Amino acid sequence: MSSVDINGVTKTFNQGRADEVVALSEVDLTVGDGEFVSLIGPSGCGKSTLLRLIADLIAPSTGTITVAGKSAGAARKEQAYGIAFQQSGLFEWRTVLKNVELPLELRGLSRPERKAKAEQMLALVGLEDFAGHYPAQLSGGMQQRVAIARALAVQPPLLLMDEPFGALDEMTRERLQSELLGICAQTGTSTVFVTHSISEAVFLSNRVVVMSARPGRITASITVDLPSRDDAGRLSPAFFDKITEVRQALRGDAAPARPAENAVAGTDPR
Repeated sequence: MSSVDINGVTKTFNQGRADEVVALSEVDLTVGDGEFVSLIGPSGCGKSTLLRLIADLIAPSTGTITVAGKSAGAARKEQAYGIAFQQSGLFEWRTVLKNVELPLELRGLSRPERKAKAEQMLALVGLEDFAGHYPAQLSGGMQQRVAIARALAVQPPLLLMDEPFGALDEMTRERLQSELLGICAQTGTSTVFVTHSISEAVFLSNRVVVMSARPGRITASITVDLPSRDDAGRLSPAFFDKITEVRQALRGDAAPARPAENAVAGTDPR
C-alpha cells in the first residue's frame, strides 16, 4: 500500500472573488511506503500548500487525497502522520519530556506509558539527557530534534516536514539531515519534505519532485540513488550529477521523467 496518493488535486484560494489565487493545478503524486520524497520549486509554487492538503489542514478544491488508504480527514483524526514545521512550535512552559508527551496525552495514554514512549523518542534523537530542560534552554537544532521526536511519538507511518532545518546554520543542518535519515531508517517512516535547498533535497531523498511556478504543477520526478548517505556521499559524482539534474529541471532545461518510471502520473511537461 502506498503511503500517500494524490489524484487530480487543485487548490484555489478565495474562489470566485476578485483576489482568487490558483495555488495548485491538477497535481498527481504517489509516495510509497518507507519512501522519502522532497518537494522543491520556486517560492509560492504551492509546496507548503500541498503538504497542508496531505495533513488535512486545508481542503482541496478538486481531487482526492488518501493517506495509508484512508481519506486525509480520517488520517488526521487517527493521527496517522506526524508533522514538523520550520519553527519547532514547542510550548515554552512545558519541559522537553512534556512537549514530546503531548500527542500521547491527547491520545489518552496513561502517564507511565507517555513517559516511557517520550523517553524512547528522546533517546532516538539523542536528547535523553535534556528531558527536564525547557525549550529556551536548548539550541535551535536541539529544539528541532525535540519537534521531530514529538512528531514521531505516536509512531506514525508518515512524517510531513515543512523546511524544518531552514533557519539553522549549515553545520547543524547537515548533522540533523543525517540524524533524520537514521531515524527514518529505524522507524520505516515515509516522509514528505518541503525544502528550497537542492543539495538538501538530493541528499535526503529517494525521489525529488520538482514543481512549477504558480499554479503549482509537478514538472519532474527525479529518482536519487547515491552510493551512501554520509559525507562520502556528499562528495560523490552521483551527488553533484543529481544536483545538476534537479537544477536543470527547476529551470525547465530538462524533460520531465515519465510517470511510469517515478510513480507520478498526469504531470504537466511545461
